[in-house]
Amino acid sequence: MTENELSHVVIGASIEVHRELGGPGLLEGIYEEALCAELDLRRIPVNRQIEMPVNYKGRRLEKTYRLDVLVTDLVIVEVKAVESIHPIHQAQLLTELRITGKRLGLLINFGQQTLKEGIKRVVNGLQPETDSFATLCALRVFAFKQQQEQTHDRDSRC
Repeated sequence: MTENELSHVVIGASIEVHRELGGPGLLEGIYEEALCAELDLRRIPVNRQIEMPVNYKGRRLEKTYRLDVLVTDLVIVEVKAVESIHPIHQAQLLTELRITGKRLGLLINFGQQTLKEGIKRVVNGLQPETDSFATLCALRVFAFKQQQEQTHDRDSRC
């Protein structure tokens, strides 16, 4: 599976977690654990809180940093549960991509009322056309699921 194909799966799993847990209001670690559980249910290999070395001018530093989630050793997922995403969050993810040599990261903020507002793709060398296409497809899937939920809610009120 490519990074872009994998991003579809991760975004779909994130939407399911957000819906199942009732939206915003929980701690970041809960969403992270639930996302990993959902990806595991979908048989997608995932690791969380991975300690990564940092090199400076050829020297490995004693201090390390942790990736929130690494999916199939291809996509870094930075999980947030904040009111809004700030540019520093995207900069942090881009730095993680550069240090690890990965090409795609997803910044997912479960703190948003609707998850589509909280998903940002950060790329490090992927083709922009492909990236835009993947985002468009993910948003179409999200819109379709939202429409299904609204229809279900409307029908259950009758």
